[in-house]
Amino acid sequence: MTIHTVATTPFAGQRPGTSGLRKKVTEFQQPGYLENFVEAIFLTLGDLTGQTLVLGGDGRYFNRSAIQTILHMAAAHGVARVLVGQGGILSTPAVSCVIRKHGAFGGIVLSASHNPGGPDGDFGIKYNIGNGGPAPEKITEAVYSQTQGLLSYRISDAPPVNLDTIGTTQLEGMQVEVIDSVADYAELMKGLFDFDAIRALFARGFTMRFDGMSAVSGPYAKAILEGMLGAPAGTVINGEPLEDFGGHHPDPNPVNAAELIALMNGPDAPEFGAASDGDGDRNMIVGRGIAVTPSDSLAIIAANATLAPGYAAGIKGIARSMPTSTAADRVAQALGIACFETPTGWKYFGNLMDAGMVTLCGEESYGTGSDHVREKDGLWAVLFWLNIVAATGKTVNQLVNEHWARFGRNYYSRHDYEAVDATAADAMMNALRDKLPTLEGEALGEGMGNYRVSVADEFVYTDPVDHSVATQQGVRIIMDDGSRIVFRLSGTGTEGATIRVYLERYEADPAHHNLETQEALSKLIAIADSVSELRQRTGRQQPSVIT
Repeated sequence: MTIHTVATTPFAGQRPGTSGLRKKVTEFQQPGYLENFVEAIFLTLGDLTGQTLVLGGDGRYFNRSAIQTILHMAAAHGVARVLVGQGGILSTPAVSCVIRKHGAFGGIVLSASHNPGGPDGDFGIKYNIGNGGPAPEKITEAVYSQTQGLLSYRISDAPPVNLDTIGTTQLEGMQVEVIDSVADYAELMKGLFDFDAIRALFARGFTMRFDGMSAVSGPYAKAILEGMLGAPAGTVINGEPLEDFGGHHPDPNPVNAAELIALMNGPDAPEFGAASDGDGDRNMIVGRGIAVTPSDSLAIIAANATLAPGYAAGIKGIARSMPTSTAADRVAQALGIACFETPTGWKYFGNLMDAGMVTLCGEESYGTGSDHVREKDGLWAVLFWLNIVAATGKTVNQLVNEHWARFGRNYYSRHDYEAVDATAADAMMNALRDKLPTLEGEALGEGMGNYRVSVADEFVYTDPVDHSVATQQGVRIIMDDGSRIVFRLSGTGTEGATIRVYLERYEADPAHHNLETQEALSKLIAIADSVSELRQRTGRQQPSVIT
């Protein structure tokens, strides 16, 4: 076994986004492409002598091959120990859990989250720091800087490591410990929620379906829901992780989880439905005939948090991404706690949690979590809802309607325009920016509601902990009644640009809480198109996905 220094040349475009580096599998399969990026990570981290890293991924195509490469490079860089999930499997929240429990220096997560998998699909890699959360921008920018000047990388030529058997082996001077992918995470969940009450719920005949979407959360859901909590076999569907996610687009929303939605809307619907995504960090909660919006889910969890043993003492604060609806703000106000508005990207919540300023966090993109780890956590959210149902004896529908009656309803939707020509998308956003100074105070939608703009700006975030500043985080048009339109370019796609348009309207009167969402938002939808000239500039007549 020998450690080799291999000559290489830089690849363009290896700048990590909000969730690491995501590209097509075929790009990662280029000789040296993965190696260059991993080398850049190790060079950025510096001396790793004596350090422990965590490594795992969502099981998508190229996952196992990438893990072997990373292990052999870690050994070449003097890492003392790597904890790797059995079969290369670790959900993103489980990586965070393992880093924190074992005091690891950090971890490498292999996932493109909710993006499609398979040989023609997407792949991704990101680095998580010692608190278990995604690396902050100062680290990701340092990694990018390293990628631009690389001339070589270091790697061992040792034989492949057996990833399928739990136990410890040696690779050069490095200890490789293959661990049970679920055990540490399951132990953490058991300490947060009333497993006895949830177990009793299932014992009484409570019915549920959890759609693993043929992705990483399936083994976790089977072990916890069917194993530890006694849910009947078959409660978890699509529970085996597949390299191509069984052809699914593993994004837990009503469009991509159509099988679950059809079941929950049918005559024989179970009492509770849920789904999680490719790497297990997103969730969707579904009642009979109702899919709970992520914004409402965060607000309802916050309002009922003390029902779960791990949160019985109360929550310190709430944080939500700027495009997420303001439903959680109303709960925070009622509880007398702070609610922070951050840019999109879970890394922005990490400082707030580490400083003890917030307990619960959420994003409109089906991500909810708390300070138990430093990632959003799909199965955690499902277990929280089950705990609330068990403690109150109420259905999902009752919980949602009672919440709206108390706090009002935030009608909310996101319109995604995917794979848009990047030049056209940038031009649209620049034109919007140019309009901002003239929009404030203007009446929009004449004859359609006469909205008046109270704020028109581009969101800038100053971190209250480290005082770092994030700019260009989304164009906001806020009306005098609190209704909002937000425009953002997403950084999670791998082709062209994704334009996201977020629409929100608050309704206090329970008599108007049962409108169809797109109907309730129709005036704002028309204003958004008119102000942005989206259809004219992109040629898109309708969104790719509406959630």
